[in-house]
Amino acid sequence: MKYLAAYLLLALAGNEAPSTADIKDVLSSVGIDAEGDRLEKVIAELQGKDLQELIAEGSTKLASVPSGGGAAAAPAAAAAGGAEAAAEEKKEEKVEEESDEDMGFGLFD
Repeated sequence: MKYLAAYLLLALAGNEAPSTADIKDVLSSVGIDAEGDRLEKVIAELQGKDLQELIAEGSTKLASVPSGGGAAAAPAAAAAGGAEAAAEEKKEEKVEEESDEDMGFGLFD
């Protein structure tokens, strides 16, 4: 993903065909070391392709992915119930810890 982001930044800056060295320079400016094999693969896949067409094609693919609005409500409600149970358990644990303090042992005794 970082290689693609660097490639797109260079393309937006006017470099229509960023090289490996260009991408390495961008990544090294933010402290990232580039791996040669992956970088070469990204450049090989994107070479000669129109980035605007690739972005438009990717957007249509993302639009077809179901994002599910109603299904998320049930797990959220279950998680809220689970959070209440966890809070009750923490209260019980706290009571047990307080009972340890009443045993007569002090930190500075």
